[in-house]
Amino acid sequence: MALALSLGARGQGRTWPNPSVGCVIVKDGRILGRGWTGPGGRPHAEVVALEQAGGAACGATAYISLEPCAHHGKTPPCAEALIAAGIVRVVTALTDPDPRVCDAGHAMLRAAGIAVTTGVLEAEARAAHRGFLLSRTAGRPAVTLKLAASFDGRIATASGESRWVTAPEARKMVHALRARHDAVMVGGGTARADDPLLTVRGLGIRHQPVRVICARRLDLPAEGHLAGSLDSAPLWLCHGSSAPGAACEFWRERGARLLPVATGGDGQLDPAEILQTLGQAGLTRVFCEGGGVFAAALLSAGLVDDLVGFTAGVVFGAEGHPSLGAMGVTSLCKAPRFRLVDVHALGPDILHVWTRD
Repeated sequence: MALALSLGARGQGRTWPNPSVGCVIVKDGRILGRGWTGPGGRPHAEVVALEQAGGAACGATAYISLEPCAHHGKTPPCAEALIAAGIVRVVTALTDPDPRVCDAGHAMLRAAGIAVTTGVLEAEARAAHRGFLLSRTAGRPAVTLKLAASFDGRIATASGESRWVTAPEARKMVHALRARHDAVMVGGGTARADDPLLTVRGLGIRHQPVRVICARRLDLPAEGHLAGSLDSAPLWLCHGSSAPGAACEFWRERGARLLPVATGGDGQLDPAEILQTLGQAGLTRVFCEGGGVFAAALLSAGLVDDLVGFTAGVVFGAEGHPSLGAMGVTSLCKAPRFRLVDVHALGPDILHVWTRD
């Protein structure tokens, strides 16, 4: 099952709206086939592994990181494929919460006389499939927030100088993290101030995540990197009802996808509505790179599932620009808390990963 989970991780960022599943076919202690979900969600991991195993799959055990599907969609049910191949035992990590499946796959296998074991490495599978699970149970993608800052939590000096706070190793890791998510998201302030490209570069990867910009009035640079790179990576723009018609038409004509989003009581785009909109569009994993005000809004709304921090050994002092905007936290017990998952040196910087239970 650990191998199945590691295989599934290879497809992260490329299978949405489907989960990235891993499957391993084993008989007599020998691996006969292995697979993971293909780009766009097809072929499914079970089909890939069964094709690799061929006729030897008869009498084998299948280890799958998520319950096999039981419904006819764009592909036939994987549960039927396992039955037809002569698999005698299926081990899964999780039940699929999708109403079209939700234990129906397990039931189909049992009805065919196949032994079914569930819940193996369930906690690890829940973490791996968090985005897909949230998309089915809460209607939104999982959010990973990245913060790169000085030792004292600053992203720029008092004069605004910020390139570069962290070293090349950290920046390369950011590109790898982008590649493992369905989308990279920033607020309009960051898009205006930094004019970021938000693509995956330097890794030899052709696939590009969706770029999501949340700008209430669509007041984005018309001659910047975003407008000039629509042929190389998708661009989705979340905007409010106050966005001028001319701006909407400008970006629509250039190939951007416009997503209207309701505003909250403060007049800004409602973070929960943003994520619901992205969930309806099929996204399951979003990598947020700020800015500080937008990140603070997501944290305050309880919508950040994982934190990835890059801390550099440099100090800017109180006059430097903070990595987060105001959150209105007046007591310690109300501050968002996360559990440490990993920490290690990355070049001259520290990488630390945190998760919300």
